[in-house]
Amino acid sequence: MEALRIKRVDWLVGLSVLGSMLAVWLALTAFDAVFQFLQQLRHVGKNGFTVGSAAVYVLVTVPRRLYEMFPNASLIGGLLGLGGLASSGELTALRAAGLSRMRIAASAAGVVAALLVAVVVMGETVGPWGDQQAQAMQLRLRSGDLGMTSGSGLWARDGDRIINAKGSVLHRTPEGGNEVQLDDVRVFTLTPDGQLSRFDWAKTAEHEGRQWVLNGVRSTTLDATGTHSTQSARVLWDSRLNPRILEQSLIQPQYLPMRDLRRSMRYLEGNGENPGPYATAFWARALYPLDVLVLVLCAMPFAFGTLRSGGLGKRIFIGMLLAIGWYFLQKAMVSFGTVYGVPPALANLLPALLLVGLAWLYFRKRV
Repeated sequence: MEALRIKRVDWLVGLSVLGSMLAVWLALTAFDAVFQFLQQLRHVGKNGFTVGSAAVYVLVTVPRRLYEMFPNASLIGGLLGLGGLASSGELTALRAAGLSRMRIAASAAGVVAALLVAVVVMGETVGPWGDQQAQAMQLRLRSGDLGMTSGSGLWARDGDRIINAKGSVLHRTPEGGNEVQLDDVRVFTLTPDGQLSRFDWAKTAEHEGRQWVLNGVRSTTLDATGTHSTQSARVLWDSRLNPRILEQSLIQPQYLPMRDLRRSMRYLEGNGENPGPYATAFWARALYPLDVLVLVLCAMPFAFGTLRSGGLGKRIFIGMLLAIGWYFLQKAMVSFGTVYGVPPALANLLPALLLVGLAWLYFRKRV
């Protein structure tokens, strides 16, 4: 129990890492947000898109950008914080006083873990909500007849018809392209004076070749004699809905919360389909806390040795190299798992296990 008690030296290490990490986190997020704002300015004047709209678009995506930048900020901030203690001699003094390398690393990781709880909550709540709002703005920008709400799904106008789809799934075709499937589709056909003349409900709508196909259709027509209903397993749907625009309107799996990813996985698995990118994104989110803590712990050896005599630029450079190396390692492992049929959970876990093994060997020899 004594070893777990927070001491004054833990506060010294923790506050040093916290200050550097927050500065790097805000700087990285601000740079990313400004770059995206400049990108959005190119659309000003289209379909009522204004400079204010560009600012709102960036603001609602800030939580997701904070979530994405946190691992890199933790890595670089940890190096800067402990590197500063090393260059001033305080880290050497702590070691001389009997504080182990593992204890110093744990103090730094403890600060990251405390912030990580809030970041994960943000990434599962505010972040996805902001991305939904941003996607709705982009959808309205691309087409004035399309819209999206978080509660009622996709809405579109197609001539005298109003279309609503409660859900949507992005499939990967064998040729490597994307294919949009709409779920729980409702088509309201209106008369010239705005009265409902026909209602169609379909389980799914798929774009095949150059036409749409409705599956599991129930149609109801309304006329002077009453209502008439028919059912069909498969119906060709003459619609001008642009599948490319719909594809762009769908939120990418990595931006969805875990509950929505899990729902999509179950739907695809229930229909005998490969959950593919949804499973990869789900396990990437599930292992996000572990990845962040592993990154921080594996950066500590540089603070104890390489960074002792190095300046600020050297620490940032090494931090960037580690962040880039980690990014490509994850991508390579996940791609390897996809090609060779490795379960997504294991493919996403392998990079963390590799770094944990390296960190354990280091601290085992030098505690």
